[in-house]
Amino acid sequence: MIEGLSAALLATVRDVFAVSALLLGFQLFVLRRPIPHLRRLLVGLVFVVIGLAFFLMGLELALFPMGTHMATQLTSPEFEVGADTMPESPQWWLYGWVYLFAAIVGFSTTLAEPALIAVAFKANQASRGTIKPWGLRLVVAIGVGVGIALGTFRIVTGTSLVLYIAIGYLIVVVQTFFAPKSIIPLAYDSGGVTTSTVTVPLVTALGLGLSGAIPGRNPALDGFGLIAFASLFPMMTVMGYAQLAGWWARLRSRYVQEG
Repeated sequence: MIEGLSAALLATVRDVFAVSALLLGFQLFVLRRPIPHLRRLLVGLVFVVIGLAFFLMGLELALFPMGTHMATQLTSPEFEVGADTMPESPQWWLYGWVYLFAAIVGFSTTLAEPALIAVAFKANQASRGTIKPWGLRLVVAIGVGVGIALGTFRIVTGTSLVLYIAIGYLIVVVQTFFAPKSIIPLAYDSGGVTTSTVTVPLVTALGLGLSGAIPGRNPALDGFGLIAFASLFPMMTVMGYAQLAGWWARLRSRYVQEG
């Protein structure tokens, strides 16, 4: 464990050094301005290095094994069909617990996603309180949960990833024409920030574990692609929520006028 932590620390120092050197070099040699709060900056960099190192260790020791282990347990023949062996061509409805678990994982990890928390906070500031941070996080989390559940369904059935993604983005394009213009950039950004430090490790482990446990699936071909679903569906839910909110506001206004 100490050896693994040391390797993670060295790798993190190398990665953070490259970013820090770029920023500090730009500040000193391009902008030619002194570095503000240098002591606080150095302390913050130390915290970043230590935090990232422990996070990487946590991925290797907990999140990746847990996601794989849960996928293996949920797809075991004893759990699914109460037999020692799974049928050669199992039906998709036998994996209901897998879809539920995938939706819960997508929803819960998205709520804890630091990048989404930051975007929701800034959206609240930019909209002067119109966009509630908790409401935005819930809508995005619902989209990720639905997307991950559908992605596991694709792995179980072995259907084409291209088909799902093409139809999904077609829906997003159509929604873009009808959604309020002020929400479209935020919806597109919401799809990107969901695939970050908390969601990606668990979802990736889930996809690889599930594809390795399903008969006839190849982890290298079928195990990846869940992250695409996690990025796609939040755009739908955020724009859909804005469209529903607008429709409800117009309905209430008409009701007040008529009443």
